[in-house]
Amino acid sequence: MSEKVENTSNPLDMVKWILVAVLLGGLVYAYTTYEDISVLYRALGAVAIVVVAGFISATTFKGKTFLQFAKDARIEVRKVVWPTRQEVVRMTLVILAATALVGLMLYFIDMIIVWVVGLVTGIGV
Repeated sequence: MSEKVENTSNPLDMVKWILVAVLLGGLVYAYTTYEDISVLYRALGAVAIVVVAGFISATTFKGKTFLQFAKDARIEVRKVVWPTRQEVVRMTLVILAATALVGLMLYFIDMIIVWVVGLVTGIGV
């Protein structure tokens, strides 16, 4: 991760996290308490509170660190060379065939073991 974020935590961060917890806890309480209000209005209020809590948490040291991590991850995802549809289909078929082959092998090994145990113990299956 790049070092674009300062390495010191602000003492005010704890207050911000407590505020975020209170906002989200209050959201859960209000959402369940005011069931008689339309779901649309409750959902819009919930989205608004979550956005406000997100902005508050983004101003903390850990929030800034997470945002930088997310930006770096997004850059790395752009570098990925994704397989073509033909490659995906071909590899899926190879995996299905290998799975079927291993399944058949295990079935026959199990049948041989059952046959050997039956011979040794004298119990016919």
